[in-house]
Amino acid sequence: MFQAEKYQGAKKDNYGLVTKQLKALLDGEPNEIANLSNASALLNQFLDRINWVGFYLYEEESNQLVLGPFQGLPACVRIPLGRGVCGTSASERKTLVVEDVHSFPGHIACDAASQSEIVIPLFKDGKLLGVLDIDSPEKARFDEEDQKYLEAFTEELLKHL
Repeated sequence: MFQAEKYQGAKKDNYGLVTKQLKALLDGEPNEIANLSNASALLNQFLDRINWVGFYLYEEESNQLVLGPFQGLPACVRIPLGRGVCGTSASERKTLVVEDVHSFPGHIACDAASQSEIVIPLFKDGKLLGVLDIDSPEKARFDEEDQKYLEAFTEELLKHL
């Protein structure tokens, strides 16, 4: 039990550090693509046991999410709202933590190695901007702590979009 508490404290500290690094990287930079690119690169360096991290951006004309800045293998380019983990997260306006993507109805398999996923919708002033999508080759990679701290990370990011 002591080890778990120590790990949780370290996880909190590590997420706090990466969020501070994000703030410093984005300070004064108004370009959204540059900021999303640095955010995905930062998370790719920070997070262990992941195989893809990036953003899908909402395209109002088509009512779809379109691939944005990311780190990892080539990915699906367009995802309709309500489809797959990303489209469902965006349409339901809530973070989804999926322990086993193969059990998620309508999962879109861009990378066969992905086993679990967390998707955080990005809303600013009530308007959908897109989602942060992170995949892992391990089942049950993401937990409530990851969700809490990644949501704080995206809150900081949204200040710069």
